[in-house]
This record gives sequence, C-alpha cells and structure tokens, in this order.
Amino acid sequence: MTARAFIIAAPRSGSGKTTVTLGVAAALRARGVRVRVAKSGPDYIDPAFHAAATGRPGLNLDSFAMPPALIDALAAEAAEAADTVIIEASMGLFDGIEGEAGRSGAAADLAARLGLPVALVLDISGQSQSAAAVVRGFAGHDPRVRIAGVILNQVASERHRAQASAAIAALGIPILGSLPRDGAVRLPERHLGLVQAEEHPALAAQLAALAERAEKHIDLDALTALGAPVNPAGAAPAALAPPGQRIALARDVAFSFAYEHVMAGWRRAGAEILPFSPLADEAPDSAADACWLPGGYPELHGERLAQAFRFLDGVRTFARTRPVHGECGGFMVLGEAIEDAEGRSHPMLGLLGHATSFARRRLNLGYRRAVTLHASPLGPAGTRLRGHEFHYASVTQAGDDAPLVALSDGQGKEMGPAGSRRGRVSGTFFHAIATDGQTYGASP
Repeated sequence: MTARAFIIAAPRSGSGKTTVTLGVAAALRARGVRVRVAKSGPDYIDPAFHAAATGRPGLNLDSFAMPPALIDALAAEAAEAADTVIIEASMGLFDGIEGEAGRSGAAADLAARLGLPVALVLDISGQSQSAAAVVRGFAGHDPRVRIAGVILNQVASERHRAQASAAIAALGIPILGSLPRDGAVRLPERHLGLVQAEEHPALAAQLAALAERAEKHIDLDALTALGAPVNPAGAAPAALAPPGQRIALARDVAFSFAYEHVMAGWRRAGAEILPFSPLADEAPDSAADACWLPGGYPELHGERLAQAFRFLDGVRTFARTRPVHGECGGFMVLGEAIEDAEGRSHPMLGLLGHATSFARRRLNLGYRRAVTLHASPLGPAGTRLRGHEFHYASVTQAGDDAPLVALSDGQGKEMGPAGSRRGRVSGTFFHAIATDGQTYGASP
C-alpha cells in the first residue's frame, strides 16, 4: 500500500504555504508518521527545509520541466517509502506559463495528473466572509482540480474565524484549521526565498514551534484523511544522464543547489557521487572522472573562495584531463572573477573567460529550454533540456569562449546563445532539471 498524498496550495505567494507545510510535516513526524514532502516547481531552498522537517530527502515535481512519466515515477517512488506525501505548491495554485496543456509548471497540473486533493491555505487578514468568494472561485476554476479543504491563516480573533468559517462552510468545503495571527513563526528571507536551512541559526527550535502550532490549530487527522493514494509507476528514468561514473560534486552552503531527483537518478544509473567542500578548501576527488559545480551563493563567500587555494588548484588540475561543469553560481566561479555586493572583486578559477558582478544586479528569472551546442556533461551536442534561470548576477566581461547552449524561454521564444565552453570546461546560468522528452533536436 502506498502513501496517501495531498497538495498544500494557496491563492498567492506569501499566504503561509511553507510554514503550514513545515508545521504539518514536523507534527506528523513527531507522531511517528513517515512523511515525504515534494515542492512543486523549481526551488532548491524549500526542499532543504522539508528534509529537515521530515528527516527524508526533499524532492521537486515540475510539470513544465519534467516529462509526465518522470513525475509519475518520482511521485510513486516517494509514496512507496512513506505514509503521507505532501506536495507544497509554488506561488498561486494555478500560476504557471501558457503553452502545453498540463505542462504549465503550476501545482494545479500535478493535482490533475496525480488525482490529488488540494488543501488551500488562505490568508484572511483584511477580510472575513469575502474569503468564501475566493474559495468558491478556486473550487470552480478547473474541474480537474478538487479543493478538499481550507486552512485559515492570519486569523485575528475568534469572531474573525467564525465569520470566515461559516461563509466557507456554506460552500460544502471543510475548514481544516485556523492559525492565529498572534504567535506566527516567520523564517528569515534572502533574495526571493528563505535563508538556506543549513544556515538557519535556530532551525530545530522553529520547526518545533511550527509543529506545535500545527498540532494545536490544524485537524491533522482530517487533513491526512483527505489524501488520495498515489498510483504505482515504473522505475524513474534518469532526469539527466550522469556525466561520469564517479562524479565530484561541490557541496556546502556556497554550492547547495543540486536537485535531489538528479542526484538520485545518477545513483540509480550506477554513478557514485563524491562530495567536496570548496569553502573547506577541499579539492575534487582525484578518482572522479567528472566534476560538477552546482549553483548556490558564491557571491556571499567570494573572499573565502579566492583564498581556497587547494580548491582552486585542484579544480584547475582536474580540468586538464576531465570535464568540469558549472551551473549558475558554479558557472560564476569558473570565470575570471566575481564582484560581490560591496563592489569588491575576487579572482576565481579563470577556466572560462567571463566575469560576473553581484553589485550590478539584474534579475533573470523564469523557465528555460536549452539545446546543447557542443558535447558536455549536460549531454551530447543537440541534447534538449528543460530547466530554469534565477540569478541577480550580471556578466560584466563576456570573454571569448564558445557558447554552450541555445536558450529559449519557457514558451519557446529564442533568447540566443548562452553559457560558455572551453576545452573540457563548460558552464551556464541555466539550471537543468530534466532532458526534454524528445531528447535530441536541432532547435530549442
């Protein structure tokens, strides 16, 4: 028997989805329930909090970037080793990009494809009975998506709760909980997300506080009872082919943006992952046959990385004979220098000719499609990929390396060549989530 699963979503960002999800997950874990949480859409940070709350690896499910068969397999795999699976939505429940039906990136796609009910977290500050109109709209917006219950958030008083609850109950949709405004737990934020779980100074205490609020103010039995079973599926295909048999993976708070489904896929394919910490001045394992520098926050640690000579010399030596690939922050470190937010320039690996700046910020955010122009750790030339970009850093020196990919936005609008390649070294701001179902092709 597989786990029962449900989705926690909201009408918009900032409604309290993440704190509710963490509180419910931590409270269920404290009851002895095996919980697995997945994040809908591209996100590296929330899954790390999910892992801390559940004691199980975080996971992403992305209806835009993942082929449907991969979503089915990952969801089924998560359900096999859990009693309850929770999917936390991103932004608003129906928010995604226009294009292919069922592949917008919205959590509503997952609800429809996997047949899962939705618990809607509703921030009712500044309204009472009007909240019912919002619920009515969400309940009737898409017949494939079932709103199975509502959790009220930011409730100011018992009178406030009673007014909103009565109006929503009249729709036949149960109220699963009411979280008071007083005593709300807030997690520290950075850029457009939370400060990383690994950097949180009091994570255990805040998770305990969230669990206590969830246990006190949410009917956890009713919430878990509304879950639906996840259909079994075949073994999950590798989202990305492993770039080697033994992969040296940079891993610390400066290089933490590696998707669990990608790492798990590499392991299932027989690859061994050998983590090392650039911030601890560690070099990639000399036994590895490929090196992967994921994204993260290298701009926050520029001075320390510039002094990590064993790391710098180790990667340079590695690159003479074996492939090295960097994504986003890893791509920045492969370049000549990083300028931090205070305008100080720090020399980096210099394996590619570009330089980047966090002082001259420019937000790049959104789904992307890419086709590789050359063979690299991302795959042979012509490999079609889906993923995303999210960075503030700008390129202040382009260098003269060959581009790595032809990039387009999520809807297929061409954005031109991107990334860089020189010999065995490659990198791009583009974060790959999975190969596109067609795998190879001439255009994005």
